[in-house]
Amino acid sequence: MVSIRRARIEDLPAMQSANMMCLPENYQMKYYFYHLLSWPHISYVAEDHNGKIVGYVLAKMEDDPEQEPNGHITSLAVMRSHRKLGIASKLMTQAMETMRDVYDCEFVSLHVRRGNRAALKLYQDTLHFKVHDTELKYYADQEDAFAMRRELRERRPKKTEKKEAEKKEAEKKEAEKKESKERPAAVENGEAAPAADAAGAPSAPATQPGALPDAAAAAKKKKKPKKKK
Repeated sequence: MVSIRRARIEDLPAMQSANMMCLPENYQMKYYFYHLLSWPHISYVAEDHNGKIVGYVLAKMEDDPEQEPNGHITSLAVMRSHRKLGIASKLMTQAMETMRDVYDCEFVSLHVRRGNRAALKLYQDTLHFKVHDTELKYYADQEDAFAMRRELRERRPKKTEKKEAEKKEAEKKEAEKKESKERPAAVENGEAAPAADAAGAPSAPATQPGALPDAAAAAKKKKKPKKKK
């Protein structure tokens, strides 16, 4: 059984050893420290039931302030004895999800040798990366590299967008609440309050044809003679 967990400082020698056994691109120990101290959340290791490191992914965030937040996979390796078990895919998925959740990462990039068919199959078919560019003579032995990229916002909206949507919804509700408080209340008999005329003063209530104004009706009633018995 193999478990995936976040890489720790004490894992770095084992990660370097796996790198040297699996890949021609090797790094000095200070480069591993640089990754783990700068971005401690996004590098992971695969550990077997005996506690042995059998795979790792070394990742970082790009530092260009003019670009949208994006991550980069520096190195991925799985020991030959543990290949074809889905470990590489699990390591990559965990790293990408953490990039997105912790750093609001827009996309992740990596380089792969043009002739590395196994890696290309993993990145394209399983992890849905796409070739973004070709960099000629990228590696020390002059082999070309595919620069590959995968968008991370396809699966989940950016956190800032979610917060903005929630803010707009709250503002809309607050405006509706304020409008309902300022709206004139209906009169007690259930009729609407008189509307304002063009000058802004309330208009007089309309009278029915043939009906007298209230003051005239009251005077007529007062002058009406009493019937003799």
